[in-house]
Amino acid sequence: MQQGKRDVYFRIPFLSLKTTNMSNEIATRKPPTYYEEVQNKGYSRRDFLQFASMMAAFIGLESNAIGQVAKAMETKPRVPVIWLHFQECTCCSESFIRSSHPIVADILLDKISLDYTETLMAASGFQAEEAMHNTMKKYKGEYILCVEGSVPTKADGVYCMIGGKTSLQILEEAAENAKAIIAWGSCASNGCVQAAKPNPTSATPIHKLVKGKPVIKVPGCPPIGEVMAGVIVHLITFDRIPELDSLGRPKAFYSKRVHDTCYRRPFYDAGLYVESFDDENAKKGYCLYKVGCKGPSTYNACGVMKWNNGTSFPIQSGHGCIGCSEENYWDNGRLYDRASSFAGFGIEANADTFGKVALGVTAAAMAGHAVMTNVRKKKLIRSLEDEGKQSEQELKS
Repeated sequence: MQQGKRDVYFRIPFLSLKTTNMSNEIATRKPPTYYEEVQNKGYSRRDFLQFASMMAAFIGLESNAIGQVAKAMETKPRVPVIWLHFQECTCCSESFIRSSHPIVADILLDKISLDYTETLMAASGFQAEEAMHNTMKKYKGEYILCVEGSVPTKADGVYCMIGGKTSLQILEEAAENAKAIIAWGSCASNGCVQAAKPNPTSATPIHKLVKGKPVIKVPGCPPIGEVMAGVIVHLITFDRIPELDSLGRPKAFYSKRVHDTCYRRPFYDAGLYVESFDDENAKKGYCLYKVGCKGPSTYNACGVMKWNNGTSFPIQSGHGCIGCSEENYWDNGRLYDRASSFAGFGIEANADTFGKVALGVTAAAMAGHAVMTNVRKKKLIRSLEDEGKQSEQELKS
């Protein structure tokens, strides 16, 4: 027994000394870089460079800028991020953590960037609030504020409260010393379904509440995970916000319409439309404009990046674009009603007119060149269909 007590007596000071040294070491240790975290998670140098290449391509950089992205992530310590959730369904977070490249979820989100997020962090209650305030104090003017969801302002904001504070109070406090603010998804960018008429909670997008700070809007319900990662990587690499359009959206991802990159575009140009979801034209993969597709008026990268590891996107799955990245899309007519016209030029000015021209009903209404071009397209498509049917018959016989 005496020997046992002596052992304990000698072990305790040793353990205390070791713990003290470890604490001092941790206190003086520099924050890890992104590349160091990648290595710690077991990824190879090749994996890291592939990720850097993918992100460089996504944010619209030329191939010679891949090294710049890689160097920034090798040398710069992590950027602290506070991620707030207000009136939303968490689909933006779900999209982000299911990005096609594992480093996005495993490194950017899980281990590096997030100092506070109600949805994913282990802490709760007072501990969670303390974590947020510590980040705001320690990284004053350096942290990025990400906001998911709209802010209700009616009835003094009682419709969304956390820790006894309204979402507006939390937003104003967190935004005051933020380096930049990212509005994730349509809820934070334009109010989305919460702001749909009659907007009972007076749901308000972030840019209308925060003044004097750059707000990057990344709309979509949800936005594409790789788009979200691309925005963060741009901030890390260049230490500035990406180039934005007139609506505050990153041009790299929102400069083209879904219509412009849609693989069904040739059918639109040829006047070949799906009339109902169960008709023969739907089976042939014709244009979905007449059954409500909002691709011609929606700006997003869905047709290029796609979803679920680049597998597909709604139009490819047989469902028209609902325009979820556009402002007030919920109130812009019913989802399966076609728009009679949309902003465009030439043959895109009105789908009805063009469809009739392609079918020879009102040929005089269009220039001869447009008519002949689209007649040729239609003949080519018919010819390909006939060849396909003939091939099927030959295989059966």
